[in-house]
Amino acid sequence: MSNTDPEKRDDLLIDDSEPEIVTLLDENDDEHRFELIGACNDGGCQYFALIPEGSADEDGGFEEYIILKQIINDDGTEDMVEIEDDDEFDRIAAKFDEAFDSETEYD
Repeated sequence: MSNTDPEKRDDLLIDDSEPEIVTLLDENDDEHRFELIGACNDGGCQYFALIPEGSADEDGGFEEYIILKQIINDDGTEDMVEIEDDDEFDRIAAKFDEAFDSETEYD
């Protein structure tokens, strides 16, 4: 990826500037740090594409990423959770894959 400003395509945001770091807790309350590489809205829900902090190659590229869905709890707090519905996951993954593929520069 080569942009220096966030790029917005429809409901998809890809940010190639300084990475935003997100700290998430797993089921054992262990902290894991991720770089936010993209976000999108679909059907009124917010989704995020993340890679483990520091896992990008020297050009900022990556081979794999995870997708999490933002939920709002009853108390108003926000969480990021795995997408459990296969069709929903496939739809969102296709959006991110298409966007990340179009970001690739070829020499």
